[in-house]
Amino acid sequence: MIRFTHKVAVLGALGAVLVGCGQAQPRTAVERPSASPVAGKPTEKPAAKPPVMAPGPGGLTPVFTRGPQRAAKVVALSFDADMTADEGPRAAAGEHFDNPELIALLRRLKVPATVFMTGRWAEEYPDQARSIGTDPLFEIGNHSYSHYAFTTPCYGLPTVEKGAVREEVQRAFGAIRATGARNVVPYFRFPGGCYDDDTLRALGPEKVTAVQWDVVSGDAFATDAHAVAEQVLDGVRAGSLVVMHCTRSAAPVTAEAVRQIVPELRKRGYRFVRVSELMAAG
Repeated sequence: MIRFTHKVAVLGALGAVLVGCGQAQPRTAVERPSASPVAGKPTEKPAAKPPVMAPGPGGLTPVFTRGPQRAAKVVALSFDADMTADEGPRAAAGEHFDNPELIALLRRLKVPATVFMTGRWAEEYPDQARSIGTDPLFEIGNHSYSHYAFTTPCYGLPTVEKGAVREEVQRAFGAIRATGARNVVPYFRFPGGCYDDDTLRALGPEKVTAVQWDVVSGDAFATDAHAVAEQVLDGVRAGSLVVMHCTRSAAPVTAEAVRQIVPELRKRGYRFVRVSELMAAG
């Protein structure tokens, strides 16, 4: 969970949550089953291998922040499904770290998206993880298992134990795939967005691309959906990658903000794509 206060009203301290993703709609870039010329029945196109970036000097994990600034007006919405390893009791007490209304909205609006999911979230909500990860509209990236910081300081997050960086990534992928999710991409988002060269070097053998962003929605703890929408609309440019959250308890107005963001960006000529498609455009 990431907190940014300009333009957006927030509640509470960031550390607490960090420790705690009509009319016909315009066409999107989502692949849909194509008709068979012989039998007239839908056939699925073979899934393309998700693109990854080449490693940096000395094997550093590459970092992707946005697509190319070209004439094509595309934008990728990404949503972090945050839940830390120690938040099980809070979930058991009724706190909602999921946001099924948001996912349903994206489906109704036919908006492709990338969900960066913690392994602990996948364990808590396996049915939702499987549903997201088997829907061709979406893809799932890795947001670590525990949502602990990979370097400090990082907004008050607990820190991953020394030497456990790769285990965090491997365990998260295992938890996500154990739900039956299939659309899992080799992308990793650092909890809090915090990293350094040592972390990128340690993560190198996992052969993932680290995915950051160039537009911050400010939806963490926000209470004003219009302010969140305004912040996104002000920041989006061709090739932008937006970070939002898929966690009701910590980002309660995200769905309402998306209701405002999507039609306005489409009105401006933007097309929504997943991170993999944005990366392939480069």
